[in-house]
Amino acid sequence: MLDVCEPEPLPQAHPFWTHPQVVLTPHIASMTQPETVAGAVIGNLRRHRESLPMIGLVDRVRGY
Repeated sequence: MLDVCEPEPLPQAHPFWTHPQVVLTPHIASMTQPETVAGAVIGNLRRHRESLPMIGLVDRVRGY
């Protein structure tokens, strides 16, 4: 199981994507801590209400 790769994201043709013994995760393999995530969520809600760009959005064009 791989959570972080070089380069990131891996190119579409990289053999890890189809390797039968490799599982890729989108660089999220960690435990969420309620004490820290609550502040991040509240901060992004405030940014959204103020029409500011939110922090930590997934960039689907880049693949992560």
